[in-house]
Amino acid sequence: MNIKLIVIGKLKEDYLRSACAEYIKRLSRYCTLEVHELDECRLGDDPSEKEIASALEREAERIMKYAKGMIIPMCIEGKQLTSPELSQTMTDAGVNGYSTVTFIIGSSFGLAPSIKSLGSLKLSMSKMTFPHQLARVMLLEQIYRAFSIAEGSKYHK
Repeated sequence: MNIKLIVIGKLKEDYLRSACAEYIKRLSRYCTLEVHELDECRLGDDPSEKEIASALEREAERIMKYAKGMIIPMCIEGKQLTSPELSQTMTDAGVNGYSTVTFIIGSSFGLAPSIKSLGSLKLSMSKMTFPHQLARVMLLEQIYRAFSIAEGSKYHK
């Protein structure tokens, strides 16, 4: 299976880059993983709703260049799944003919409605808010966990 992770913004902290690198290494035994880091549109300190919407649409145009297969935008209004449910979703994707599953993490302002509407599933990690850089680590860990559950390994207890 191919997994794409499209993210707006770059990892700034070494400890987050190290954590992502570890899960990327672990995932290499299960899938082909592509991470696409796209630049965030810069906005002033107090942007208007119109400026935010415009920035999100510009980001959406760049996201669309990489989005393929089953598309799963990460958004607060998305569905919350257990780890076994995510594993089953990914397994079902393969059974239903998707060779690629694309997860999308937006900027601190989220994702454009045009991207959200592409989603086969809109996914939320939690009702809590997390820094987007940490969300990347958490998502990679959950993707790894999903593959390990499907394999029947003891990683998921």
